[in-house]
Amino acid sequence: MQKTTIHLLRMSETPIELEPRLSVQPSSQPESGRGLQPPPLFQLPLPTQDPSDTHQQMQLQLEPQLSESNPEHQQQAKPAWINRRRLIRLLLGFSLCSAILGLVYYMHYNHQNSNIQAGKGRPPEKHNTITHTLTPCLSPACQWASARLSISADPFTQPCDYFLFTCGSDILSPDNGGRQRGQGIPGHPQNQKEKAVWTERRGQSKEREDRGLRKEKIPDRKTVLLQYLREILGKSNTRPGSTAVQKAKGFYHSCLDTKSIETAGAEPFLALIQKLGGWAVSGQWNRTDFNSTLRLLMRDYATFPFFNLYVGKDPNEIARGTTRRYIQIDQPDLLIPIEWNSKTLKSQAKTRTLRPFLASCERYLALLGAPPGSSMIHVGTFISLSSELAVAAAPLDFRLSKGQLYQRMTIRELQKQAPAIDWLGCLQAAFHPLPLIEDDHVLLHNLPYIVQMSRIVGKWLNKHEPSSSGPVHTYMILSLLHTLMPALDSRFSETAKNLSMALGDAEEVADRWKHCVLETERGFDLVLTHLLSKRTAHREIFIVQQAEEIIQNIFTSFKSKLHELKWTDQKSLQFVMKKVQSLIPRLWTTKEISSEAELDLLFSKVTVGTNSFFSNYVQSLSLWQKRRGQLLTEKAEAADILSVTPFLLGDELLFPMGMFIPPLFHPTYPRAMNYGVMGFLIAKDILHLILPDVYSHSEMVHAVGECVWAHYLTVTEKAGRGGEFSLSAAQQQELWVQYSALQIAVQAYHQSLKNHPNDTSISGLSHTRLFLTSFSQVNCDSDPYSKFMPLEPSFLITVICAKSDLCPTSLQCPNKTQQHSLQTC
Repeated sequence: MQKTTIHLLRMSETPIELEPRLSVQPSSQPESGRGLQPPPLFQLPLPTQDPSDTHQQMQLQLEPQLSESNPEHQQQAKPAWINRRRLIRLLLGFSLCSAILGLVYYMHYNHQNSNIQAGKGRPPEKHNTITHTLTPCLSPACQWASARLSISADPFTQPCDYFLFTCGSDILSPDNGGRQRGQGIPGHPQNQKEKAVWTERRGQSKEREDRGLRKEKIPDRKTVLLQYLREILGKSNTRPGSTAVQKAKGFYHSCLDTKSIETAGAEPFLALIQKLGGWAVSGQWNRTDFNSTLRLLMRDYATFPFFNLYVGKDPNEIARGTTRRYIQIDQPDLLIPIEWNSKTLKSQAKTRTLRPFLASCERYLALLGAPPGSSMIHVGTFISLSSELAVAAAPLDFRLSKGQLYQRMTIRELQKQAPAIDWLGCLQAAFHPLPLIEDDHVLLHNLPYIVQMSRIVGKWLNKHEPSSSGPVHTYMILSLLHTLMPALDSRFSETAKNLSMALGDAEEVADRWKHCVLETERGFDLVLTHLLSKRTAHREIFIVQQAEEIIQNIFTSFKSKLHELKWTDQKSLQFVMKKVQSLIPRLWTTKEISSEAELDLLFSKVTVGTNSFFSNYVQSLSLWQKRRGQLLTEKAEAADILSVTPFLLGDELLFPMGMFIPPLFHPTYPRAMNYGVMGFLIAKDILHLILPDVYSHSEMVHAVGECVWAHYLTVTEKAGRGGEFSLSAAQQQELWVQYSALQIAVQAYHQSLKNHPNDTSISGLSHTRLFLTSFSQVNCDSDPYSKFMPLEPSFLITVICAKSDLCPTSLQCPNKTQQHSLQTC
């Protein structure tokens, strides 16, 4: 009896993390460090009743199975007195077991409380002011989320080490030359004087991994959306369907087929050069007309060597309510590295980078079969022409100060200003089949560059004899090579990577699957929009209802947050509040989706080969250019399938559907999870979008930012080591934005909990604790402001828990005695 009691006691002490977990099948595409993969959002059965009803229904379904498996049902009936005696014995046995289990539970409860008081075990959760019944969430999505949380660092059970690293430092370290989030901030691990501290903390991270306490972070929003599109494209069709869908998936798989790409080498590009009339580098060039070659590059290959083209609105007309779109002409993305000289107010080629740039050009020509003796001549003239064009280019802020943006003129006027380019012919080719005439208006963003570019091109066209090398044509061919390089073998991409490293741009190379999803979207965006809509159509109402509730509650909480700010003057508050009150936040869903028949007709002339990615890629460029031309005539705002942040359109604040996918959001998640992750991200987006200049209008931004930073310095024991560490104004504002976003999300969730007190839970966590634990999974986001975030977002839990009545448990680290003096921000 004593042995049995001890055995039951040991079983009862088994931690939650050791319970049986959800089995997750590995993806067909291997990827290092994948961790748990989220279940498909729109393949999950959505509950139509309360989760507790689902649990009861599961029990009812199990009861017939248990009765059928009972061997007594397969035997003859026993005498009634024997059955009654067995029943009495059974009841006595159950009573005895119940008494033993009750005693064990009582002993274990007292033992656990004593451990907690001694500083061991899981900390007790405080009782919230409102008591709620914790109903477990039983959906497949919640099972997956529970498995993920069980192997992730929990801020409430590991308050001493879950916040030790700054944003991105688990991936990029000083040893591999990666750039850190807090670069330039004294006291951060990337500084050489902090290398010993960094090594120590990296060892602590390894120790946590050995204990199974890895930091399973949710990827940034862009990666999450790309992963979801990858799942759609990678899924094979069991039955014949839309030919357009098959072509999009065929394109994606041909992009993944790197073996065929490597085997093809440079031959596809060399064949294309011959199709365009050859070039002087190869010794075979039929001296094609300059403007005819330029028209072909713009129309069929989306290549713009001497200027950029895109479609957009005139901001002066937007203010008057006009939404017409125009062709916009800008300076190009020059291949040669340039820098701005603030004294001469001119751009120039970076002299210190000319040598590696020269080496890369020679390497490209060698890969294309250029004779070694003549390549230097062609490279020299290419660099000379590039340097002349660079002088006329100017950075955006300079052009803005000089009023050079959105300069309107007709195509006829542009032709007089820059006669070397056949503007009407080139624009007609780029936007075929739209009927353009010389009286149509275009918008220019650097007219001085366009004028100077025309003079330079004209000079080079007339400078050389007919037997010369044709440097202008070579310049266009190398620009085409740059466009088509993603479809060529790895020797070309390695050359480009080596140049980037020589220039100091050590950017991380994206996974192949991610690159292929982006390339597929460029040519087949309408197909992907259709596939996403198809998967959401029969369950969209569940997503829309929950997403719109979060949007509305976050926006309401955001408006109340504005009133808490101490504004420098009343006019600033009135201006912002007037702007905010006029906005209508809503979920942005695409109402007009092309049918499969329409898509099949639209892509009927596209042929996709299974092992010819270069040919497929060329066709996608043509599709992309045609899609750009359609923007001129479309009245409605075109849907961007890769959009993951809200945007303003008139008086509407629109949130794209691409934001609301797992693991960031799921309609069956507890609201605590959805608010802790998606609610925080939405609040951060709104603050960035509507209050870009709030720093100059409120002293609280500076005060809160410094307060949060003081918390970080204290708990990481950096205060007092090396003096005071100051933040820039942008870093202070970003700290305020993210801390305020967390406060807004907490307030919005508590309001939601009052309206829906029957929120479900995972792993038995209280609602507030599940909210904060879910928030701790948010990774550094991929928005433009992320570079200003000097610490990991999950550290904000430590700051917000300084307000003791909010957090469900104590977040004190016994090793950090200074924490007791921390103030509330």
